[in-house]
Amino acid sequence: MTDTCALIWLKHVRVENANAISGNLLWGFPSPSAFLGFAHALERRLNSVKLGGVGIVCHRLDPQVSHPDGPFRPGRFRLARHPYIAGWKKFKNEPAALIEEGKAHLEITLVLEVRTELDEGNRQALAQKVRSTVPSLRLAGGSIRGCSDVQVDEWPEWEEDQRKAFRKLRYRLLPGFALVERQDRLEEHLQTLRAQNPETTPLEAFLDLLARRWEPSDTDENTGKCRWQIRPRPGWLVPIAVGYAALSELYREVASSRDPNVPFRFVESLYTVGEWVSPHRLTCLEQLFWRFETDLEKGLYLCRNRYIQAKETPNGND
Repeated sequence: MTDTCALIWLKHVRVENANAISGNLLWGFPSPSAFLGFAHALERRLNSVKLGGVGIVCHRLDPQVSHPDGPFRPGRFRLARHPYIAGWKKFKNEPAALIEEGKAHLEITLVLEVRTELDEGNRQALAQKVRSTVPSLRLAGGSIRGCSDVQVDEWPEWEEDQRKAFRKLRYRLLPGFALVERQDRLEEHLQTLRAQNPETTPLEAFLDLLARRWEPSDTDENTGKCRWQIRPRPGWLVPIAVGYAALSELYREVASSRDPNVPFRFVESLYTVGEWVSPHRLTCLEQLFWRFETDLEKGLYLCRNRYIQAKETPNGND
C-alpha cells in the first residue's frame, strides 16, 4: 500500500534563463529546492489537489557561458545589462549596471506525486488545468517556454502492480538522467580519509571527492616513469545544495518582514553529493522522488531523496 494515488507527468519542459547558481560553492543544474518550490506553487494554484514528492530527470543543460580563453579553460557567465533609461546618458556618462547572475537553459521531465484520490474524469480535468497553469509559473527563476505533454496517470494500490507499472514508467524517462542523493558516498569517503588523517573535516572530504585529480599509475620500477590518469569516480557524482541549517533561534516578531505571522531565523546553505543515474537503473518510485524534510529541534530544512534506503529494502528490488 502507498499514499501515492496518481502521477502528473510534465514531459520535456523547456526552461529558459533558469538560475544556475545554487550556492556560494557551486553552480550548474538548479538545486532540488527549486523544483519542490515549483511543485508547491503549482499545488497552490490547483487548490483541491495535494502534491507530494517530485522526480527530476534532465534531458539537456545549456549553461549560458562563454570561453574567451579557449574551450578547455573555465567559462564565464554571459552577463546582461539593465535596460537604458530615457535620458540616462544626458545626466550620467556611464553604461548601465551589469546583472551578475548565472543562467542556464534546461529541458527536463518532472514526475509529481498526487496524494488525492481521483477518478478518470477528474484526472483528465486535472491534466487540462495543469497544462494551462504551468506556462504561467516560473521554475528556478526561469521562464517556461513549452511542455511537450502533460499527463495524469493512476498509480496502482498494491506493491506487485506498482513494480510492474514502474518497469514501464522508467523507460519513458529515457533518454535522460535522474538526480538522486548520494550522502552515503560522502560518508564512505570521509571514513577513508579519516583512516589516514583523523582530523579530516566533512568539507575537506566533500571537496576531495568531487575534485578532478590526476594520479600516477603503472609505475616502472626500472626507469621510475609512470602514466598519469584522472582518478575515477564511483558514478557521475555532482555537488548539490539540499537545504538550510539554522544559525539562530526562531524570532516571532521581525520588523519589516514579508509576513509578520511566520517565524524568522537566520540560516546557512547545506551541501551534499548527488548522482545522475539513468532511469532504467532505478528499481522503485521512491528512489526517484525528492521530498521536504524538516527537523525544528536541530534546525534543519532539507530536500531529501531516499535512493539508498529504497534500494536496500526488499520491495525496491526487481
